Amino acid sequence: MRGAEKVSKVYLQKNNEDFIVLVEDKESLNKWKKDTSVPLTDVINGFKVFTTHRQGAQGVLDSASNAILDASFGTHKVDDIIPVILRDGQLQVTSGGQDRGSSTNDSKGSMANHR
Repeated sequence: MRGAEKVSKVYLQKNNEDFIVLVEDKESLNKWKKDTSVPLTDVINGFKVFTTHRQGAQGVLDSASNAILDASFGTHKVDDIIPVILRDGQLQVTSGGQDRGSSTNDSKGSMANHR
């Protein structure tokens, strides 16, 4: 079930911006932290840095622009930025989606008989 899927991410706040890197899981991250020779491809879920535009770790993810990365990290090379986020950020594991628990077509519910 997609709504129950867990998402692991590392969150770092730097220069009043919120940065997030998606990781495979806690174990992979911890393994990399103990031995940085572990390939990043085994740890992260895509070479992408996200920002939430100052909405915190739970904000909507958007690709971080080169300008924001340059201003916060002095570079926009994600190969250089991702290790910093993994090392200095905080791991968070959240649900991948929300289970609404309601019908998407309420016209067929109990109100359909009230005409």
